[in-house]
Amino acid sequence: MTARLVSADSVITAKGRLGSGVLVEDDTVVAVGEAAHLRTAGIEELRHPGHVIVPGLVDTHIHPVAKAALDAGPQVHDVASITELVDRLRQAASDLPVASPVVAQRFDEHRLEEGRLPTRLDLDAVDRPTLVYRLCGHVAVANTAALDAAGIGPNPPTVVGGNIDIDDLGRPTGVLREEAIGLVSSAMEGGTGPGPEGLAEALRRFRSEGLTRLGAILAPESGLWCATGDELGAAVALGNDLPLPLHVHVATTDPVVLEASKASIESASTPKLDFAGLKLFSDGSFGGGTAAMSDGRGISRLRPERDLPLAQLALDLGGGVAIHAIGDAAASDTLDLFEALMDRGADPARLRIEHASTLTDDLIERIALLGVGVGAQPAFVASDQGWLDDALGEQARFAHRFGSLAAAGVAVGGGSDCPVEPASPLWGMRWARDRNGFHDTETVDGATALGWWTDGAHRLLGLPAPLTAGSPADLTILSADPTSTPAAQLSQLEVSTIIGGQP
Repeated sequence: MTARLVSADSVITAKGRLGSGVLVEDDTVVAVGEAAHLRTAGIEELRHPGHVIVPGLVDTHIHPVAKAALDAGPQVHDVASITELVDRLRQAASDLPVASPVVAQRFDEHRLEEGRLPTRLDLDAVDRPTLVYRLCGHVAVANTAALDAAGIGPNPPTVVGGNIDIDDLGRPTGVLREEAIGLVSSAMEGGTGPGPEGLAEALRRFRSEGLTRLGAILAPESGLWCATGDELGAAVALGNDLPLPLHVHVATTDPVVLEASKASIESASTPKLDFAGLKLFSDGSFGGGTAAMSDGRGISRLRPERDLPLAQLALDLGGGVAIHAIGDAAASDTLDLFEALMDRGADPARLRIEHASTLTDDLIERIALLGVGVGAQPAFVASDQGWLDDALGEQARFAHRFGSLAAAGVAVGGGSDCPVEPASPLWGMRWARDRNGFHDTETVDGATALGWWTDGAHRLLGLPAPLTAGSPADLTILSADPTSTPAAQLSQLEVSTIIGGQP
């Protein structure tokens, strides 16, 4: 066994200062306290003077393969007009083999001078099948060639859980919402995605931002975004070479695929890959206009007749259930399904609402009473603050209710939903603490924000409390105390990590 002392000016957790050192043995924590009391002859010491140690930061909701695909593909998030978007896509096409479709991610119509989504006619200037995703991933736009490849003509089909937008003449505009996207993406999947090497590089970048393990959303066969390939297969192929441990929620609605996915994860035979359960969708996004709201807006994707037995299977397989819910109607539907599972004996600690972006007082009370968790992404505020009041109207006061969740005692784990938002946990903490004027009564303090990426994240992933005896020896080293550093300065802190006892 290898013992090692990690020391700094202070060890800081959501509960306060615990000392100045962490004693680890192999990959687990042995003790925490003052370094002078833990130091013994012959034990290696990693000193970090002028720095603080916090529990290893954990992102509870991230799409690592999609991030790898984004980094390798056309970059369109910064385009300022539809003309510039088309130019960028045409350049991407010129760099690809003739038979390859063009797939791009993360355009944002709020940045475009036209202030609207592009259409198939706009994208027809690209001379091959083209599909471009809105930054949320819940809306995409296809050109005519891509629609033709999917067999979508002048009279498009009705899609359960999704929508193909049409013009005044009933013809598809090219805008696809929610489950309609898959009709096109499955028909034009080009290449095999970033693969294991691309995934490994993305994970190394996450590690450099202070993350020590991830709640990873992975899809088998084909990912949530087009051209990501077999996301789960890339992680399994890396196995013990994964730069970060992954707790995998499998995104599928097929029970056979769910069972096979757990078996595939177990076949990797590594503690760095863990079956965390099932990921489902109850609705879409604010920006895409598909969040299921109580006033009837949006698209509901939860189907109890399909999803209740699927969720029960995930629990029977030893995992949990995480359900995406942005709108308040989607949150209510999700809680209905969770109550049905609990009536069958489900442990609420294995059930979590992802995002929970619109919560009325009664929904927060219901979450707290049920004891289910919430996977929150405070960085959404950075993207939403400029337009969400206009989009939601009166209901905007129910958006991103971090302070109310904390006050109600709800178990919250922090995340990014990267590549939708930046993966940096310090960036997420910044927006939990300072909303830049967007309904500022819903901020939380520094200790609470740190707790969401540490204690809360461990709770959501079923891990022992961090920095307790026997917990993973995952540490994040920062150049200042993140609980007292001004929120706007958090992203300036120097960061390094120790994962499984290894720097």
